[in-house]
Amino acid sequence: MDLSVIGIIGIILLIGIVKKNGFMLVDFAIAGERDRHLPPLAAIREACLMRFRPILMTTVAAMLAGVPLAIGHGAGSEMRSRSAMPWLAVSRSLKS
Repeated sequence: MDLSVIGIIGIILLIGIVKKNGFMLVDFAIAGERDRHLPPLAAIREACLMRFRPILMTTVAAMLAGVPLAIGHGAGSEMRSRSAMPWLAVSRSLKS
């Protein structure tokens, strides 16, 4: 199975989402340590609890945005052939 333009776009999208989520978690943990004088483990735990919902919403929105492409309907559907690549991208976003 070769990598198409759609597959590359999906990979870039997933890398960007994971990178952003990691940066936000670290930023929230550092702010907790600095502003509220929390120990590192407590700051990380609080950052994870605070950021879980936005991370989940971003991941689900990106996953659902790929469903029309995977089904093959909508604008740009003629650009890809019927293959498993879009479903692979959608299922991989569940694991990230």
